[in-house]
Amino acid sequence: MRPIIYQIFTRLFGNTNTTNKEWGTVEENGVGKFNDITEKALKEIKKMGITHIWYTGVIEHALLTDYTEYGVALDDADVVKGRAGSPYAIKDYYDVNPDLASFVPDRMEEFRKLVTRTHKHGMKVIIDFVPNHLARGYQSDNKPEGVPDFGENDDETKAFAPNNNFYYLPKHGFVVPEEYAELTKINFPNKDGFYKEFPAKATGNDVFSAKPSINDWFETIKLNYGVDYVHGHKSYFDPIPDTWLKMRDILLFWAKKGVDGFRCDMAEMVPVAFWKWITAEIKSAHPDIIFLGETYKPEEYRHYIHDGGFDYLYDKVELYDTLKYIVQGHANTDSITSVWQSQEDISTHMLRFLENHDEQRIASRFFAGDMRKGIPMMAATSFMHTGPVLMYFGQEVGEAAYGASGFSGDDGRTTIFDYYSVPEFVKWVNNGAFDGGMLSTDQKWLRQKYIDILTACNDLPAIKEGAFYDLHYYNRNEDYEGYSDRVYVFIRHCEEQKLLILINFSDYLQTANIKIPEVAWGQYGLNTDKIEVIGEEHFVIDKSSTFDHKGTDSQLSFNLRACNYNIYELREA
Repeated sequence: MRPIIYQIFTRLFGNTNTTNKEWGTVEENGVGKFNDITEKALKEIKKMGITHIWYTGVIEHALLTDYTEYGVALDDADVVKGRAGSPYAIKDYYDVNPDLASFVPDRMEEFRKLVTRTHKHGMKVIIDFVPNHLARGYQSDNKPEGVPDFGENDDETKAFAPNNNFYYLPKHGFVVPEEYAELTKINFPNKDGFYKEFPAKATGNDVFSAKPSINDWFETIKLNYGVDYVHGHKSYFDPIPDTWLKMRDILLFWAKKGVDGFRCDMAEMVPVAFWKWITAEIKSAHPDIIFLGETYKPEEYRHYIHDGGFDYLYDKVELYDTLKYIVQGHANTDSITSVWQSQEDISTHMLRFLENHDEQRIASRFFAGDMRKGIPMMAATSFMHTGPVLMYFGQEVGEAAYGASGFSGDDGRTTIFDYYSVPEFVKWVNNGAFDGGMLSTDQKWLRQKYIDILTACNDLPAIKEGAFYDLHYYNRNEDYEGYSDRVYVFIRHCEEQKLLILINFSDYLQTANIKIPEVAWGQYGLNTDKIEVIGEEHFVIDKSSTFDHKGTDSQLSFNLRACNYNIYELREA
């Protein structure tokens, strides 16, 4: 079964309050809850072909809503981005975000019931694991008895020590970025432009300065995995560093609660040696747990897969970026071939996506400005390979993330820092009916196209597990008339099924005349002279007519609709 992952930003999913006031409070803009993800919602998500749900923002992180009456310390606004806070500034690794609970004292039980509901509907649960950094105000009030907090036993007089959890800047106090104070001249609770931290700790994005900028991850502190960044990156991995042991206990804690996988934030900022150790440790107790790594360095992919023990890695820098450049007119489909060639030996380990919480929405003016343009990109993302595919909630209804929300600004991304809702997705939620009753005709068409793509990943054997044969570079290299650089064509084939897949990235009708190398037919296992082509059109061809006979027009000629794809099955006639 190919993993088909649906990412839900949990605090936004069920929030139907569309006030969306910039920098609005939870009372003004509302917040989604675990309980909003109902049996009906999960049933409809399952129908999309989803096998895993990645619940983003589950673990307790720093935020500005006051939950002190429930024993949760109030965070300092000077080191919280937005009012709702970043889900990647973890405040307590042994608890869940109180914003997500209908009844705060029962928040962990409400999460457990969500896990149970998800499993009941035949889907697995993924949550975030944030190993590189923590919130500056990290303080666990839910940790098991006898477990020391991060930094509790550190020697703060040393910039680096192998068993320190943090890196320190002795004799320097932390300084809040001045730009952030200017940005938030509103009535924030507990905001005075000062945060007491002495000595200052290194900032999460490897900033070893007491004065990070607003563009840094200033709200977080870097964790120490035994690498001395101060003195030439020397490693101290034996004996096992204290941070490693703490993280093992945390992952085992969540695995015992029924979590089936971890999306590992900024995995490449943590030593591969740790990943090799931790994946083996967790899988020895929970063999089916999956580890999905956020990585952006193609030259390191094989290192993290083969040495680090990752099941899957982000394919952002290669396929995602290439497809984005194509729809934006900065590249053509010729560039796709080089992507699959560079990943041929690790293809099944790469997670493909078009949207997630970090990326711009396809329908936004910053990306494609047209929700339809996601369809050809998603067809390539899903059909070229047998690895996992990810869909971000709201992508399927053309959410454009229009307007400024608060700290997130107006940049084409759905905010991860602010109390907000996702307007186009609210139309699918439809006051808890989860039937899309408020969607436009175009949105319903779009959603069904995404469903068709995602369900094909496991319903069609050739796409689920078959081999890939690129026809694009052959047709382009021969410079055939009637084959454009806005089209991409390939074959997926296994013993029981052979599929010809044509994708049109342009926003107008294309005619594609296709030739197939003579040698290729044998690889497909189609050894007779007559081939039946079954799809929107149904006809029989003489196989030899598709060879490269100079002056002979191919019999394989197709009309391709704008921003769309066609699938044809090839059979022996």
